[in-house]
Amino acid sequence: MYIEEDPELDHNGITEKLSKTLKQTSECPDANAAVVALLRVADQDFQVLFVKRAENPTDTWSGQTALPGGKRDSKDRDLKATVVRETLEETGINLLEGCRFLGVMEPLRSIQRPEIRILPFVVLQEKEQAIELNEELTGYFWASLKEMFHNRGTVKFSLGEFPAYIIGNHAIWGLTYRIVHNLLSLLSAIEKGKPRED
Repeated sequence: MYIEEDPELDHNGITEKLSKTLKQTSECPDANAAVVALLRVADQDFQVLFVKRAENPTDTWSGQTALPGGKRDSKDRDLKATVVRETLEETGINLLEGCRFLGVMEPLRSIQRPEIRILPFVVLQEKEQAIELNEELTGYFWASLKEMFHNRGTVKFSLGEFPAYIIGNHAIWGLTYRIVHNLLSLLSAIEKGKPRED
């Protein structure tokens, strides 16, 4: 992918270009939820944090692999506050400490819950923090973006067959797949020297 094909473009260079490509805002008028693609540099690659949601019949995304985040609260001054609060509650990670906000990607609407429109933040973790999951989650893992780039497949459910990134026993599909796919597309465009214009 990007690092392999352009050794002159290191992780710092990619981070800077990604920050310039992403929109610099903490708000989106018609979005009412936020998630974070939390990146770190490890083993010569970017890794992103995924969480496993607990089985819950009232949760649309019950048992799925997801990104930290959630719906906006009336007390949140903007969606950045939403993603900071939700990430801290779910994982114990404080995005305001040892992390750098790179920007936001285009908001996406949930197919399962069309009334929910999610703003994805991209954040680089520069200092490691301990992860402490709350009762909404049952696990977490860091996944290599290169590995996901090379491991696309499909998953089958009663509703049909869907594209997915397959990482070990984990299937990243649905809304989370769409967000990761957009992020990988941005990184590929940066590697080719053609940042995407929205």
